[in-house]
Amino acid sequence: MTDRAVAVVRAGALTTVQDLGRSGYAHLGVPRSGALDPGAVRLLNRLVGSSEEAAVLETTVDGCALRPRCAVTLAVGGAPCPVRVDGRPAAWGTAVRVPAGSLLEVGAAVRGLRSYVAFGGGIAVEPVLGSRSTDLLSGLGPAPLAEGAVLPLGADTAVRGPVDAPPWPGPPDELVLRVRLGPRDDWFTAAALRTFATRAYRVSPASNRIGLRLEGPALERALPGELASEGMVLGAVQVPPDGRPVVFLADHPTTGGYPVVAVVREADLGAAAQAVPGTPVRFIPVR
Repeated sequence: MTDRAVAVVRAGALTTVQDLGRSGYAHLGVPRSGALDPGAVRLLNRLVGSSEEAAVLETTVDGCALRPRCAVTLAVGGAPCPVRVDGRPAAWGTAVRVPAGSLLEVGAAVRGLRSYVAFGGGIAVEPVLGSRSTDLLSGLGPAPLAEGAVLPLGADTAVRGPVDAPPWPGPPDELVLRVRLGPRDDWFTAAALRTFATRAYRVSPASNRIGLRLEGPALERALPGELASEGMVLGAVQVPPDGRPVVFLADHPTTGGYPVVAVVREADLGAAAQAVPGTPVRFIPVR
């Protein structure tokens, strides 16, 4: 086994190829997509000596199992999880050398939701519109992993050294999202805006890569009727007819007809990727 590729032995609940996304195509109806926890991806790629933009695997909840066809340096991070190579415990959160033909097992997340696997040279599937990311909404990019699939790896030519990085942030016990109100906060009553800024919500089990759905107090509209469809951005907090906010994540639609009460700061969205169902959520309006 000398070819630079990795075979999928167990795909897990949802494992996709992700990089930092395909920005610049919203006017064509194409979302950014990309890893939901980009900070984890950047750090893992640094650990294995790849560029920060290199494609990785994003697992959801229960990990995956892989068999590299060549000796490869890899790192597993994001949500903490057990890592094994040929049945023996291996390090999480640092670079590991895995021999050709060995079985890498990425276990279920101990905390959080999404773990990442980065390889020296990156996942080298064909890019679409400049990105290798799987977009679950539009269907662009490679399909989610399936047992028996083989993924090509890029050339691993990096010289690795120490990585100067802050401690890895753990999944949040409470998700605090800083927001800028608008552009449609005037569609809601003053009482609704106070509720939005002071009451706690909870992450719904219906959340996915498209949006973080929330359970909690409904936001009352001040204006009746429907809003004409308009552009949506990453982090938009859209309020559908039931009044419960939805925070748009990487695979969000580029247009929508429900009012957006606020937009979350992009720096806070990585933590949203790791917020398990039931996690308390608070919105903090900032200027």
